Amino acid sequence: MGENAPAAQKGIIWFLAVAAVIAAGYAIRHTLSCFLLSFVFAYLLDPAVVLLERRGLRRPWGIVALYLLLTVLSVFFVTFIVPFASIRWEAFLTGLPTYLQKGKEIVLAWKMQMVPSSAADEWRWLFETGAGQLDKLASRLGAGVYEAATGFVFNLFNLVLAPILILFMLWYKEEINRGIITWLPPSRSEAILTLGREINASVGGYIRGQLIVSVIVAILSIIALFVLGIDYPFLNGIFAGLASILPFIGVILATLPPLFFAYVQYESGLVLLKVIGAFSVIYFLEGYVVKPLVFKESMDLNPLVTIIVVMLFGELMGFWGILLAIPIAAAVRIIANHARHGDFSRGA
Repeated sequence: MGENAPAAQKGIIWFLAVAAVIAAGYAIRHTLSCFLLSFVFAYLLDPAVVLLERRGLRRPWGIVALYLLLTVLSVFFVTFIVPFASIRWEAFLTGLPTYLQKGKEIVLAWKMQMVPSSAADEWRWLFETGAGQLDKLASRLGAGVYEAATGFVFNLFNLVLAPILILFMLWYKEEINRGIITWLPPSRSEAILTLGREINASVGGYIRGQLIVSVIVAILSIIALFVLGIDYPFLNGIFAGLASILPFIGVILATLPPLFFAYVQYESGLVLLKVIGAFSVIYFLEGYVVKPLVFKESMDLNPLVTIIVVMLFGELMGFWGILLAIPIAAAVRIIANHARHGDFSRGA
């Protein structure tokens, strides 16, 4: 009993420490999201700087060359991509209420056809509830748009501040690494550095790989929806690319908006089958061709744990929480495996 008390106290202390970190992260989630945005981009850009170093270009000049290239790409993006995206977004906001209204009319038509006067009250309630939900969705659309605009303004501020943070992260990378190493216990430094390299390989490979997968899914979805003649193919395709970040349920979320727009546009069951068939092919290619080529190693996480972690971090930090939930869970799993094997106590 006495031996178990210190272990229980240690477990309580760890639990309270984790709870305090989560509470602090939630309190400063906006600042944390900006830092995470900068960290992810620095993480993605650092291999390019390292490659330039191997080619004989000193790190400061490599960072300058990289920023010049990014400046050219940013000018191209602002000049050509942003106006195109703005036009599509305005068209989407203008047409969406019409689609919602037409969807409500379709539901009401189904009610008239499928619910005769002698039908059970439960069926009547089901259709009336569906129509009522569409009304609520339409009424909340304006508030949702303003809320999204507010979030966009804040994210725009992050995008302005992020390049400065990224510059410092890339510029002082070696100094930061040396500073961290000096704080490591000498007896366990090698084990911790090995752990860090393993986490770096796993997490870095996942972030870069997921970016590639999302872009491929978005491009394939845009092409498929454009060929099928579904309205708003670019926005639906981009949404599909973002939804591919979510494990397991991302496929369902990515398919729902195209199915809605397709049916309201054509009112045909055949077009629904075409959309389902197109996305089935896309996600088959993603799961059995693209991901095996892009991801050299599997994250090897329990599906239930993965979904819970994604929901938790998504609630705490929004999009960046969803993006980083799986890498963080993988890092925790790697640390737990090393701790279970006693790797941190061997040097003592």
